Amino acid sequence: MLNRDWIAAHIPHHGDMCLLDAVMEWSETAIACSAASHADARNPLRADGRLGAAAGIEYAAQAMAVHGALIAGDDAPPRQGYLASVRSVTLHAARLDDVAGPLEVRAERLSGDGNHILYQFSVTGDGRCLLEGRAAVVLDAEAL
Repeated sequence: MLNRDWIAAHIPHHGDMCLLDAVMEWSETAIACSAASHADARNPLRADGRLGAAAGIEYAAQAMAVHGALIAGDDAPPRQGYLASVRSVTLHAARLDDVAGPLEVRAERLSGDGNHILYQFSVTGDGRCLLEGRAAVVLDAEAL
């Protein structure tokens, strides 16, 4: 299992903005991560003392970034990715900070090429799906 230190070293998010704690499993097409930062009062995505469920999109985006780093291999520098769009997002909860226990963040690569990737994602906790959807990621946008 890859821990938070490994994750923070391989994605652009550091400090409190690195939301994921561990990679539980991964393959060439999918990744599953765990996170407990949703319960942390210092979570930078909190607003008015709460963490809305839509913040789960950022958790999923970080899982996608970790997946990209894993596929690239340890020797490759991380590529800068941008969340170009999210579609078919369904929020099954109003907030994340009231979920007991860790979140499970999953992303599956549906299609893509060297610079454009389509992922399907979900965030679960307390034995239920909290949000799900699809995201389009553009890598190295400045080179396009």
